[in-house]
Amino acid sequence: MALQISATNPEHPALLLELPWQLPLEEWPEHHLVPLPRGISRHVVRYARAGDEVVAVKELAERPAVREYELLLGLDRLRIPAVDPLAVVTGRTDAAGEPLESVLITRHLGGSLPYRSMFETTMRPATMHRLMDALAVLLVRLHLAGFAWGDCSLSNTLFRRDAGAYAAYLVDAETGDLHPQLSSGQREYDLDLARVNISGELLDLEAAGALHPSVDPIEFGTEICARYRGLWEELTRTSVYPAGKYHYIDRRVRRLNDLGFDVAEMQIAHSSGGDTVTFVPKVVDAGHHQRQLLRLTGLDTEENQARRLLNDLESWMATQDDYAPAGSGHRTGGAPAGSARPEVLAHRWVRDVFRPTVRAVPTALRGSMDPAELYHEILEHRWFLSERAQHDIGLDTAVEDYVGTILPKAREPLSPQVDDPEQPGAHPVPEQR
Repeated sequence: MALQISATNPEHPALLLELPWQLPLEEWPEHHLVPLPRGISRHVVRYARAGDEVVAVKELAERPAVREYELLLGLDRLRIPAVDPLAVVTGRTDAAGEPLESVLITRHLGGSLPYRSMFETTMRPATMHRLMDALAVLLVRLHLAGFAWGDCSLSNTLFRRDAGAYAAYLVDAETGDLHPQLSSGQREYDLDLARVNISGELLDLEAAGALHPSVDPIEFGTEICARYRGLWEELTRTSVYPAGKYHYIDRRVRRLNDLGFDVAEMQIAHSSGGDTVTFVPKVVDAGHHQRQLLRLTGLDTEENQARRLLNDLESWMATQDDYAPAGSGHRTGGAPAGSARPEVLAHRWVRDVFRPTVRAVPTALRGSMDPAELYHEILEHRWFLSERAQHDIGLDTAVEDYVGTILPKAREPLSPQVDDPEQPGAHPVPEQR
């Protein structure tokens, strides 16, 4: 059988032909290889250079190679974080004409490391928790798409920072299955395999002295199950609410925040029976919200302020007719006709929502509070009043009530011109809710 290269791009076969396919992967010359860290694998895996690209080459039998290639293509179409499949090479023979195993070729994910390699650096437990959160997000996304992994482990997952976010990527799909929908039993089985695999690899690292002494491998394996279940429940529970009760969105966002996740995308669907809302979570690095808010709006705030303002911005954008969320099926740079870029909508939010709201509070009552903190206080007050009224009261009503009831009862003077809190006209800083 002649050598065959089945590739996703017509340019790849010419580049891949330069690699020594007549040799077993273990015998490839060093000048073809790229020294990058790898996880544990049941197959021989090497990183090689093909033109200007670095590719991962995995040696395995033809049938599972083709099957995994097709599964990875399916995950790519579903926009699931996974390595990009490039080609399958079959019909390999050595110099004596003896058959060699086929290979699956995927593109190396730039700036990524196997999860196992990350844990070998004896990182701090707080960072490990973030990594586990990102892995839980990946597992939830796979299950939502109907993919049963069957071999979730630290070695089969890549970690990468992306614009401040912690992201996990699937590497090995050999044992996976793609279904229209997974049953609870399929999900629980996949989750139990993840727990056993992760705890086992952490025990290996502990025995090698490469694990932080405060980390319990068994507890960490169990933790990902708990994080997964909490996230799954919050994401898959469909919210249906009458028009005018958009403060329910804020309630959902707060619950995700309490779980330690932030909202990457928000989708609102209007129907005759009410409105439904779904979320896509992510795990973020310190300072991420500050950088994102500054990029979108030009507002320079503290991290918690930025998170609150971004949540409000995202909720507001989701109600705009020309909003096209990233998860609406359009690739980056391919927004549908008539949709507005996030930067344009963010500018509109600053002009039409943020600034008018802040200006509605008399300057004499703002004192030392910066605009971002003032807006945050008003949002908190709006949420409190909306929860009590069981409908969204709107920003105008919130501002009016905040100025009329909260500021006069504050304990410390807001105005820097008033030094004595006992003097008439002094206004204290409002309580944080």
